[in-house]
Parts: sequence; C-alpha cells; structure tokens
Amino acid sequence: MDTAAVVDLGRQALWMTVLISAPLLGVSLVVGLVIGILQAATSINEMTLSFIPKLAALALTLAVIGGWQLATLVDYTRSIFQRIPGLFT
Repeated sequence: MDTAAVVDLGRQALWMTVLISAPLLGVSLVVGLVIGILQAATSINEMTLSFIPKLAALALTLAVIGGWQLATLVDYTRSIFQRIPGLFT
C-alpha cells in the first residue's frame, strides 16, 4: 500500500465524517443560537434551558435523516471492503 492510497483513504474517512455529522451539528447550532437569543432577550440565565430543546431537535433530526445517514455509512463501508483486495497488490 503506497502513501497516496493511505492519504486517499484518510481523506474519504474525514469527508464521510463531515457529511454524516453536519446535519446534526447544524441543527444543534441553530437551536442553541435561537435559545441563546431568547435567553438574552428575556434575561433568563438558566443553563439547562437550552438542553431539552436541543435534545428534542436532535431526536427529530435523527428520525428524519437517520435512514440517509445509515445508508451513506453502509455504502461507504461497502466501498472500503471492495477496495481491500486492490490495496495490497
């Protein structure tokens, strides 16, 4: 296995990580920002107030896009396993 193959596998793994985690991180960011703005506007400084809306939003997002995430990970894993014979030649 040469250096280019290792770099390519690492690049693909990092891109898959970004692709799978971006929707959940984006939703968490938006919900946290909205809750933060509401807390600043109403002067409520309760740290646990943002936890439940974030948790609910992440659960809803995971229910909506979880199938896509799982299918993407299965396709990626399948492509990695199919590349194994060619990596060591």
